[in-house]
Amino acid sequence: MKILVCISHVPDTTSKINFTENDTKFDTNGVQFVINPNDEFGLTRAMWFQEKQGASVTVVNVGGPETEPTLRKALAIGADDAIRVNTPATDGFSVAKQLAKVVEDGGYDLIICGRESIDYNGGMVPGMLAGLLKANFINKCISLDVDGTTAKAVREIDGGKETVTTSLPLVIGGQKGLVEESDLKIPNMRGIMMARKKPLNVVEPVATDAETSSVKFEKPAPKGDVKLVSPDNLDELVNLLHNEAKVI
Repeated sequence: MKILVCISHVPDTTSKINFTENDTKFDTNGVQFVINPNDEFGLTRAMWFQEKQGASVTVVNVGGPETEPTLRKALAIGADDAIRVNTPATDGFSVAKQLAKVVEDGGYDLIICGRESIDYNGGMVPGMLAGLLKANFINKCISLDVDGTTAKAVREIDGGKETVTTSLPLVIGGQKGLVEESDLKIPNMRGIMMARKKPLNVVEPVATDAETSSVKFEKPAPKGDVKLVSPDNLDELVNLLHNEAKVI
């Protein structure tokens, strides 16, 4: 089984976020980038298929040279090889188009994406990728097993979970629950050294147009001042909740 894991290069959630050029560009200065958490769950599940079923695991990213350290981390975790599509990730549709070409050229059986990336939270790429490939698609996937060409998955739905079976080729949008957080792998020294020798192939993009563009970024409004009310003054607390906060 050939597995392709799609990796997004995203800011660490502890990074301080700023914008430039009149709030139209994300300022990357001083920002630490990591593997998108939803993608990391998918990569860890792919490593299980590699260890238990002899699957080959390739990781792919759409982006410039600045994303290669993230791909190298994925290689250090255990992926066999990596592909970088040499173009900025401008919007969900163009990213899906680039990934579709990689899948078609590589003949992958299982494509594991994160449900969404934590930078823009668009959640568009997995579904559009499946549509372009005319492949089966399971989103919000929290469990996945493959037997031959048959896949059994569990996904979250409103109010519960749904168990489905389908066939390969398959695209999934994985998330927390696909593996336990305790199963996430941290690269060790041996893995880091081996990653330097693993192939990281840079491929040129296919022609495509971005269907959306970011007009402006805006930070959430700062929280208001906190009012402290004495525990002995319940009347004042009720008054504030009723007339000012309007929650009762």
